[in-house]
Amino acid sequence: MKALVFTGPNVVEVLDVDDVVAGDGEVVIHVERAGICGSELHGIATPGFRVPPLVMGHEFVGRLDDGRRVAVNPLVSCGECDLCRSGQPQLCRSRQLLGVHRAGGFAERVVVPSRYVHDIPEGLSWDRAGLVEPIANAVHAWALAGRPVGQRVAILGCGPIGLACLEVARHYGAQRVTCVDLSPERRTVAADLGADEVASALDGEFDAIFDAVGAAATREASVAHLIPGGTTVWLGLAQPEAGFDALNAVRFEKTVRGSFAYSDEEFATALSIAPSLSLTWFTTYPLDQGAEIFYSLMRGQSLPIKALLEP
Repeated sequence: MKALVFTGPNVVEVLDVDDVVAGDGEVVIHVERAGICGSELHGIATPGFRVPPLVMGHEFVGRLDDGRRVAVNPLVSCGECDLCRSGQPQLCRSRQLLGVHRAGGFAERVVVPSRYVHDIPEGLSWDRAGLVEPIANAVHAWALAGRPVGQRVAILGCGPIGLACLEVARHYGAQRVTCVDLSPERRTVAADLGADEVASALDGEFDAIFDAVGAAATREASVAHLIPGGTTVWLGLAQPEAGFDALNAVRFEKTVRGSFAYSDEEFATALSIAPSLSLTWFTTYPLDQGAEIFYSLMRGQSLPIKALLEP
């Protein structure tokens, strides 16, 4: 079968690879769409978390052998530890990610544990369903922020995760949403999706701030512009440095939360609300063009915001 393979630092190639075979408790997914994540663009530049050769892709949807349309929660937890039993499988100490620790969805077919398969709602297109994994991240981050219904929300970064946070904030009733990005094109997309304000830099105070960039500068801004007692949720993975004023956080009792993934229930919630969201911020390409699209995005191209690959 065809697959887009991470073969070395900064290199991905479309190759012929061995077909997959499902084992006990597993099913074969015939992939229809697989999204390219910003974490993969950073990850192939510094191999370690992802080790080549690897078929990446943790955001994917497809069909089972019986034709059922399904989305796949890519977070595989042990299901038995204290954190899994307490309903926090995303924090499982032995968690694995499809597309990172196991083969992922940048291929014609992929094998996944059957317990992580969810039916796609009727009427949700393949393209829009391909955005469900970022929406699940936003659902989880919304909960970590205390579900700020009727409050002022700011979002740093108008990439896929930032726009997912915007869609979720609008869906659940934030009072006002401000989106910040250096790219005029991405600010325009955020405005079209319903952001009340778009800007190139953050100004003013907010009850909750979502940092979907993860640079030292955005983390600093996310703390500095919180109201006393406010919460910032960090989702971005651009840099390891924190960069924020810890004394400001202490003196004004501000909360900083990290957000890595989501529970299986939150993934299901993302699927349930997806039909009511816009989910228009994608461009779909054939899998054969996967390497070309990867390299374009790695060069800092601001559009497409979310590239979906179709095997």
